[in-house]
Amino acid sequence: MTHGGEGMTGRDAPGAAPGGARGSRIVNIFANGDPASAKAESCFKERLGAAGFDVPGEFSPEAELIVCIGGDGSLLNTLARLGFPDIPIIGVNTGHLGFFQELQPHETEEFISIYLDGGYKIQSLKAVSAEIIGSGGRSCVKGLNEIVIRGAYSHVASLNIYIGDSFIETFRGDGIAVATPAGSTAYNYALGGSIVDPRLDLLQVTPIAPINNSSYRSFTSGILLPPHMSVNIFPEYTKNSDILIAADGIEEMYSSVAHIHVAFSESTVQLLRLPNYDFWNKVKTKLL
Repeated sequence: MTHGGEGMTGRDAPGAAPGGARGSRIVNIFANGDPASAKAESCFKERLGAAGFDVPGEFSPEAELIVCIGGDGSLLNTLARLGFPDIPIIGVNTGHLGFFQELQPHETEEFISIYLDGGYKIQSLKAVSAEIIGSGGRSCVKGLNEIVIRGAYSHVASLNIYIGDSFIETFRGDGIAVATPAGSTAYNYALGGSIVDPRLDLLQVTPIAPINNSSYRSFTSGILLPPHMSVNIFPEYTKNSDILIAADGIEEMYSSVAHIHVAFSESTVQLLRLPNYDFWNKVKTKLL
C-alpha cells in the first residue's frame, strides 16, 4: 500500500474491527477541555458503552480505536503525547478547521453503526522525524504534519542544506519547513507550499521568509523529494548558538546543534475514514 493509500477497509484492517486479532473491545477517548468537547465525550462514552465497548480512564495500548475530540491541534497533540501508537484513530471536530477530523458530534450514533459493520477505510499516513545532534547529545522529534527549523529569538537562520549528501545552498531567512503530504495543507500551505495528495509518497522542503539581496541568495520555492531521500542541515552561528525546532507546532529550543537529519519516520498514523471521504472534496470545502 502506498503512503496515504485508502484501499484498506474496516473489514481488512488488522485488529480494528470487532472480533479482530486483539478482540479487546476497548476504545480510548481523548478530548480537549472545551465545553463542547466535554459534552461530545460524554455522549460518545454513553453510546460506546451501550454498544458493548469499554472506555478506560487512561490510555490502553490494547484498544482497537482512539477517538480524539477537538480540533486538528488536539489530534496532533494526542498523537505526540501517546508516541504515535499503531492504533486507528478518528477525530470528532469541535474545533475550527477540522481537516483531519472525520466526524461532527451529532454523527456519533451513525458512526458506531458504521464501525460495527466494518464499513470504513484506513488512511495510512507517514510521520516525519528530525534527529538533532549537538553538544548535548542526540534527540529526536516527530510530527505528522511537519518539522520546522528556525532561528532562535527571531534571528536570521543560516542553514547549510544538503539533500542526502549533496550540498544545495546556505539558506538565510527565518527557516525552513519539511512537510509530509498530510502536512502540505497546514503550515506548508500558509508558506506558499504546494498541496500534495496524501496518496503520493514525498517530502516537501519549503522556505520561510528567505533572504534574497546582493549578499545572500536563498531558494524561494519548495523542493519535492522522493521518500528515500533525507534533508541534512548544518547550522552556522553568528549571534548565538540556539536553534528553534518545532514538530507539529510543539516547539523546543536547542543549543549548539551541529547536525539535523530530517526524513520520513518509521511511524505511521492510521486515520479512520468514512466511506464517503475524499481528499480533494475536503480541500475544496476547507481551504478554497
